Amino acid sequence: MTACTVIGLGEAGATYAAALVAAGHSVTGFDPVAPSAPAGVTRAATAAQACAGADIVLVLTGAAAARSVAQECLPVLPAGSCYADFTSSSPHVMQELGQLPGEALFADVAILGPVPTEGVKTPLMVSGPGSRAVAHLLSPLGADVEIADGEPGAAMAHKLLRSVLMKGLASVVVEAVTAGRAAGLEEWIRAQIARQLAGDGQAVIDRFLTGTSKHALRRSREMQDTASYLSADLGVPAEMTAASATALTRIAAETTQKAPALR
Repeated sequence: MTACTVIGLGEAGATYAAALVAAGHSVTGFDPVAPSAPAGVTRAATAAQACAGADIVLVLTGAAAARSVAQECLPVLPAGSCYADFTSSSPHVMQELGQLPGEALFADVAILGPVPTEGVKTPLMVSGPGSRAVAHLLSPLGADVEIADGEPGAAMAHKLLRSVLMKGLASVVVEAVTAGRAAGLEEWIRAQIARQLAGDGQAVIDRFLTGTSKHALRRSREMQDTASYLSADLGVPAEMTAASATALTRIAAETTQKAPALR
């Protein structure tokens, strides 16, 4: 049995706390806002109190609280324990937190999926001296824990790069489906999206990389027209379309500047 502490008992924190209790671990929790704690979790009055005697601490607060929580908890943790920060802090902040005074092994943990739907089986990437402790605790619960090379901040760097794709893709899909619905063509645009997301992913990536620079100028004009159609004719938001037009205009200019050097 491992003495675990969960700081932050919101949706994600409560999910991990409940799973750790179910696995037979001793779990102490702290959250100044959450109205309740999962069954079996001993609730402490402060974050520092919750960490007393802990083998491993999982911090699932908002990123804004990451520094203050670390400064309160790290000094009270014993040598050989693990402090695992699951907050969506920047790689630079993770590096700084990993250098704060303390005897605990610091781990930067990036959540690579939606905890509300995947629960404790949500894939994780972890970096830093405490990585193996996190994997040892959470892998038996069904989590796919990948240890990244490098110091604290390496895992979060991977997550933020992934966010460029996942959050950007989600925003584009929402905008396209919203426009399709307004035009009376929702099922058609859904089928188009599904077709693009299927098949040989690497081939699609190569096609995007090659085709975008080659046809950037024409595509930028097309996306300007598309943004106008969405906003003026359909009356729906066109932020992603307008941003694509701006990006393509920049890429076209960069490609033109490089052209003489390539001849």
